[in-house]
Amino acid sequence: MTSTREHRTHPEAASVAETLRVALEVALPTLAGGVIKRRPAMMAVAGKLQFDRRAVRLLRRLRDRHHGHPLKLRVPGRSVGLALSGADVKRLLAGAPTPFSPSTVEKRAALGHFQPHGVLISDAAERTARRRFTEAVLQPGRPLHELAAPFARAIAEEAAVLPQSATLDWDTFNVTWWCLVRRVVLGSAARDDTTLTDQLERLRLDANWAYAHPKRKQLREEFRRRLAEHLKRAEPGSLAAVIAAEDAADAPDQVAHWLFAFDAAGMATYRTLALLASHPAELERARSELDGLDLTEPHQLSYLRACVLDAVRLWPTTPMILRETTEETSWGPAGTTVLIFTPFFHRDPDLPYADRFEPDLWLDGRAAENPALVPFSAGPAICPGRDLVRFCASTMLANLLREHRYEQASGPVLSPERPLPATLDNFHLKLKPVG
Repeated sequence: MTSTREHRTHPEAASVAETLRVALEVALPTLAGGVIKRRPAMMAVAGKLQFDRRAVRLLRRLRDRHHGHPLKLRVPGRSVGLALSGADVKRLLAGAPTPFSPSTVEKRAALGHFQPHGVLISDAAERTARRRFTEAVLQPGRPLHELAAPFARAIAEEAAVLPQSATLDWDTFNVTWWCLVRRVVLGSAARDDTTLTDQLERLRLDANWAYAHPKRKQLREEFRRRLAEHLKRAEPGSLAAVIAAEDAADAPDQVAHWLFAFDAAGMATYRTLALLASHPAELERARSELDGLDLTEPHQLSYLRACVLDAVRLWPTTPMILRETTEETSWGPAGTTVLIFTPFFHRDPDLPYADRFEPDLWLDGRAAENPALVPFSAGPAICPGRDLVRFCASTMLANLLREHRYEQASGPVLSPERPLPATLDNFHLKLKPVG
């Protein structure tokens, strides 16, 4: 029986040729780039060949051919659906955790490498308590976290030591970003603990292979013990102090996910900086927002936050959102995997702003009218760290832009005069301070 709790959408059967095209032009490039930890070499190839552009064109043709109906892909031994309309995206994301669970077989296999008890892959019985804990610490819906003041000071201090005398590349920015992340999450005593995040990086690289790579249980336990020691210190002014007050037994697994997510936040911040470096009007508006502000104190910085949101729209840090049905629905039997390829919906050629930098759409209501724009997902499983991430990213950008202007030194041309690239390789993108 089809669930009465969701709209009766009826997938159309994809042909074998259509399924193969989706596998080769959508799924394979996404997997090759690294879904848990980006692979720089593959991202360089993806940037040069603009894989996402090809994927968007394919899905647009499929949407037109099938009149927006979802597709049931011909995957041997599996029931797999592909969303092709914004209405279906809205229903799928609103239907978490049942009948559309965020905990899919692929996610459980991948995230189990470093956070086997994380909320994202929890079953319904455990999810509620873990989600409640996560929201209590990260405080979604609150533009300024209760610890925004010490976080703002930490961001200002880290931005001040970021080398600015030569070309700014990803590696240089990333080192500073991780110093900041460790301070925000675990406290200043963890600032230089690169071993912790190096261990996490190795586990995440394994996680790219999901069930095709054996789990390194010893490394995972070493990482967990090291993380638990930082959390035990509960340093004031860090998330660890808030965590201590919540007393959650599986806190290390939740924190491991936050560290994982902050990696994507760093990519979004750096890409936003590149966009502002190449869009003079948007840069001047962002800098004017900083007039008279003491950046060692927290501020909402609405326009800079909108800039970050649009960078994530243009280049989603989660290109594939997965859901798994917990019961029979119109998508198929229980256990059906449903795919949402976010670059297609964010770069839909029918959108007038598809290929341009348009921060205002997050301020004037246009984004809210489009349920398929989901830079931080949506529905009950929406990213609980979205407001904290936007605060950290916008405050870092504010500190960098207050003191310097930048111009591109390498990478694809980002310009308001031409369509922005569909795939952007941040690893080989360089900026140059010019004053």
